Amino acid sequence: MKNIAYLKQRLNKIRYYFSETININLPIRKFNESDYSDFKKDACILDRVNYYCKDQSDFFVSENSVKIAEFKKTKSFAYYADTKKVVRYFSKEFKFDFLFGDVIHVPNFPSFLKSRPISSKNQNSILLKLNSIRHYQFVNDKTKFEHKKEMAVWRGHIHQEHRIILVDRFHANKLCDIGHCDDKKPYAESYKGFLSVDDQLQYKYIVSVEGKDVATNLKWIMSSNSVCFMRKPRYETWYMEGRLKAGVHYVELKDDFSDLEEKIEFYNKNTDKALEIIQNAQGYTKQFLNKKREEVIGILVAEKYFSQSKQLSK
Repeated sequence: MKNIAYLKQRLNKIRYYFSETININLPIRKFNESDYSDFKKDACILDRVNYYCKDQSDFFVSENSVKIAEFKKTKSFAYYADTKKVVRYFSKEFKFDFLFGDVIHVPNFPSFLKSRPISSKNQNSILLKLNSIRHYQFVNDKTKFEHKKEMAVWRGHIHQEHRIILVDRFHANKLCDIGHCDDKKPYAESYKGFLSVDDQLQYKYIVSVEGKDVATNLKWIMSSNSVCFMRKPRYETWYMEGRLKAGVHYVELKDDFSDLEEKIEFYNKNTDKALEIIQNAQGYTKQFLNKKREEVIGILVAEKYFSQSKQLSK
C-alpha cells in the first residue's frame, strides 16, 4: 500500500512539474488593472486579498530584493513556480522580497512567503499560495461519517515535541489509531508504520498536528467526511487557518492533547454536532476550489504589494 501511495505521489509531482514548467513560460499579457476591475467589486475576493497582504504604510523593498527578470529557481521548484506564475504578470523591473520554506517568524521587510505566525503584527508577512502541490490536496470522500470507525487516527513523523507527546500518550489507547511512521525509529512502541489517506478516511476523527509551521493534512481533512481534531493553530497559510473557529470548523484540543479521549466519546454520542462541523469545514474549504478565482486573488495580492512598495501607480 505504501509503495502504491508513493507511486501516485510521484506521478502527481511529475505531472505538476511538467505542466507548471509550461505554464510559467507561456507568453502572457502584462497586468492591466482594468482587466481585474470586476473582480475588485467582489467583496469576498477583496477581503481575502487584504487578509493576505494587510494594509500598511508605503515601503521600500530591501537591498536583497530580486527583480522579477532575475528571479531564478533555487532549491524548490514548487515554491519558485508558484511565485513565478503570480509575479510574471508585472514589469520585469519590479523587485520583491521573499522567504521560502516553513516560515515561523515575521520578516524585517514585507516579503512573499508560504506561512506566518497568527498575529496582529504580521503585516510584513505577505501570503501567497506556495508549495501548493504539497499543501493543497483535497479529497472526494465517499464514506459517510456514520459508516466510519468511532476512533481518532494520526500518522506522521515525530520531529517536534508536541507530536511526541501525542503518540506517547495515545498509541495504545483503544479509541485511537495513533502512531508515528518514521521507518528510522521502528523500535519505538509508538511506531505503527504508514497509513494511506484513503485508510485514514475510514475513521470518524482525524487529528491534525502542526509540524514546524502548519499541518500538511489539514486541508484534505477539512474537505472530507471526517471531523478535524487539532490544537488551536499557531501559524497560517493561504488557507487562512487564523479564521478557523473551534467548535465550528474543527474540534479544538488542549495543547497537551489530554482531552482527546473525552472529545472522541462526546462526538460518538453527538453525531448531529459532528455532522454540523463537517458541513461547516467543507463549506469553508469551497472558497479555495475555484482555480480562476485563486489565480486572480494571487495576482491582486501581488498588485497590492507592488503598489505599497511604490513600484506600481495606484
